[in-house]
Amino acid sequence: MKMAAGSLLLVCAVVLCSVRAQDAYDQLPDDYKKGVDLALELLETHAGVNHRYRFLRSLEKSDTESGFGVKYLYHHFFLKPTTCARGTPASSPQTCPFRNDRPMIDCAVCYKTSADQIESRPKPYVHCIQRPRLSPEMRTTRTQHCKKMSYNSGAPTLLAQTGKH
Repeated sequence: MKMAAGSLLLVCAVVLCSVRAQDAYDQLPDDYKKGVDLALELLETHAGVNHRYRFLRSLEKSDTESGFGVKYLYHHFFLKPTTCARGTPASSPQTCPFRNDRPMIDCAVCYKTSADQIESRPKPYVHCIQRPRLSPEMRTTRTQHCKKMSYNSGAPTLLAQTGKH
């Protein structure tokens, strides 16, 4: 009886952790979801990425309103690989659970929104890289890039560095 109760508790804990991971994305404000979706789309089309990723958690979020419904957003977050192959349409915790044998992806995105839509000018900036490969110089560069973006309307480039998975 104790063994069955322990097994049931373990199964419930695993399911609860999976649901919480999905809830992390679901609980993001829509403006920040758009940036996560942009990073996921980029990873999905990158030749070196073989797995589907899901949002794990935010590390830093900020937005600057400049009036007339215009915002500049910055979002630093982790994506975690799942057991599903790239191109798998479903990305729920039940159909594509996280895997722990691959490194997380550390992403920073910044972009301008107007009327709740991502603007094409300046171009959104997306920098994603495997967590162990992220150097202090890269962190500084992407933070400075995003700060510049919110102060002027230069056209940053779209960038993804992932390595082979």
